[in-house]
Amino acid sequence: MSTPAADDGRVRCGWVPTDSSPNGVLYRDYHDTEWGKQLRGTVPLFERVSLEAFQSGLSWLTILRKRDGFRHAFKGFDIEKVARFTDRDIAALMEDTAIVRNRAKIEATINNARAIADLDVDFSDLLWSFAPPRRSRPAAMSEVPAVTAESTAMAKELKRRGLRFVGPTTAYALMQATGMVDDHIATCWVPAPA
Repeated sequence: MSTPAADDGRVRCGWVPTDSSPNGVLYRDYHDTEWGKQLRGTVPLFERVSLEAFQSGLSWLTILRKRDGFRHAFKGFDIEKVARFTDRDIAALMEDTAIVRNRAKIEATINNARAIADLDVDFSDLLWSFAPPRRSRPAAMSEVPAVTAESTAMAKELKRRGLRFVGPTTAYALMQATGMVDDHIATCWVPAPA
């Protein structure tokens, strides 16, 4: 389903609110400027892996509203710094209302930083190696899968390499968010990648 935005008439993917409330604008800006845009680099992708893990079971809006808090709490997602977090850091994060205070997800983020730091390959290249061949944009959101063979393979490989909280559904959401797949609907105003 596509919906025209209330104030600009642009057609967007059906998950984007049409109102101009602060939440609607936050979602719209994320959709228009980030979601589905190709993203590379170890630090930006570590941030996205982490945020997708924190989102599990929650609204993406919750994560967007707390994104600056996450960036501050996790030192800009600097892998070396996060990998050195201690039990004291975990205790402080559990008191930090600027983030989602879930011990398992906090510990997974620290664990994942350590696993990424120990990789024998570039993390960005590893993730992008699972990007499927380019396909046509879906006609409707109902055609967008939650899991694919590629996201299942990515999740399996990340788990093998020691990462946690990155199952096939989370891996596919990551692929969508970082432009490994283009799941903007066919009528969405956002241009398809070149």
